[in-house]
Amino acid sequence: MNKTPIFKGCCTAIITPYTNDGIDYKKLGELIDFQYDNGVSALVVCGTTGENATMTEYEHEEMIEFSCDYNNGRMKIIAGVGSNNTDKALKLAKCSKHFGADGILMVTPYYNKSSQKGLTEHFTYVADRVDIPMILYNVPSRTGIGISAQTYAELSSHPNINGIKEASGDFSLIAKTRAMCGDSLNIWSGNDDNTVPMMALGALGVISVASNIVPAAVSKLCSLCLGGSFSEAEELFYRYSSLFSALFIETNPMPVKAAMKLMGLDSGKMRLPLTEISDGTKAKLIQELVSAGLSIKE
Repeated sequence: MNKTPIFKGCCTAIITPYTNDGIDYKKLGELIDFQYDNGVSALVVCGTTGENATMTEYEHEEMIEFSCDYNNGRMKIIAGVGSNNTDKALKLAKCSKHFGADGILMVTPYYNKSSQKGLTEHFTYVADRVDIPMILYNVPSRTGIGISAQTYAELSSHPNINGIKEASGDFSLIAKTRAMCGDSLNIWSGNDDNTVPMMALGALGVISVASNIVPAAVSKLCSLCLGGSFSEAEELFYRYSSLFSALFIETNPMPVKAAMKLMGLDSGKMRLPLTEISDGTKAKLIQELVSAGLSIKE
């Protein structure tokens, strides 16, 4: 079953510009424009980088609605709906469909640590009940549970399960999944530092944190890979690879929101339990931003 991918290229997992009282939608609109103007293909809203775990249910739904309306079809909008409560995930998926999202992103159910059978039933329960393309999100370092290649193969037969965001860093798993599923399951990198090797294995792009600050560079990187120009992609990747790593020296999205502020892109406040980065991390970020040729405005 060949499945048309929701997007190809760079998809930015966009931050949420929080204020003391809620979400700064004027600033969010400016950030959406910035992404579009720099060649990004899609946005994930209400994802991990968007601090969705700290959103109220109303904020979550409101942000999906605003993003779909403001974007107005310019890029694909993928709404994060992952939860360790299956019925909550379904409710958010239906909301995403209602507001016009192009797809949904569902992370494995953290903390519960379900079996592979439980994962299959969790994702299938939602996919059976709302007609919207779903991307599965595998990030065991954050959730405590990973998806096996066999589970991917089983889920790939569902027409509404479009693909996977793979952030395990397990290239054996990625290669085995690609071999077992072929075009019935699209693959995207979930880590900026894995983009080039994953695209060499058949991934169609990246769901990126770094593109919050360097969207044009990440978009070009993906375009080069999609065009088979891996030597040029490698050269571009090494220009930013140290910065990609620096964006994870503290918990995401703390470093990337700090980097945005250093570049003059207001990223709003962090919400507890996440905090501002340490002075040492800030100094490292400044060093890496300058090394990558970016201007510091703070």
